[in-house]
Amino acid sequence: MAKPRTPKGRARRTHELLALEYPEAECELTHENPFQLLIATILSAQATDVGVNKVTPGLFARFPDAESLAVANPEEVEKLIGSLGLFRNKTKSVIKCANQLVDNHGGEVPHKMKDLVALAGVGRKTANVVRSVALGEPGLPVDTHVLRLTSLLKIAEETDPVKVELELNPMIPAAERGEFSLRIILHGRRVCIARRPKCDECVLNTFCPSRS
Repeated sequence: MAKPRTPKGRARRTHELLALEYPEAECELTHENPFQLLIATILSAQATDVGVNKVTPGLFARFPDAESLAVANPEEVEKLIGSLGLFRNKTKSVIKCANQLVDNHGGEVPHKMKDLVALAGVGRKTANVVRSVALGEPGLPVDTHVLRLTSLLKIAEETDPVKVELELNPMIPAAERGEFSLRIILHGRRVCIARRPKCDECVLNTFCPSRS
């Protein structure tokens, strides 16, 4: 099979091969509904999914919805998420976010990007995670793995996450953007590891311009 010569071609081939490699790619943040995923994703900033998954069961058992979290005692929330970095700032963000959900959206997580990014602690990456994983909307979250791998594969030229997202969107069908991101992230964690990439094991090594 000929090597893809364009960024769009490399994106398409990457999407196809990673779909075979990770057929059931899923978000690794444990959640049962859009509210839980929204809060978990806010908490995941500068933290691991494993670390977040350790604190959210207790958090959601105590505060299962926006209404209860909106009136939470900050000290109680801090104790529940205290193992995470920046837990004090994150406590402020999730309580404010819950209040915004109650005041502006009837306690429900909104679907529109402009409404999501207006919430405390929510940027485009978090909004895209929630949209694509929990709300059935198009969304392509760009994290450090997506930035790094799309650069190594010479799919994206930009370095700003928002610009990379807008660069990638036309290359991937709208309904599949979330899965593309999830699979890139999994591949970055398991194979194309920043400090020790396993190029010989990589399913993309036949056309990756950065293969070592």
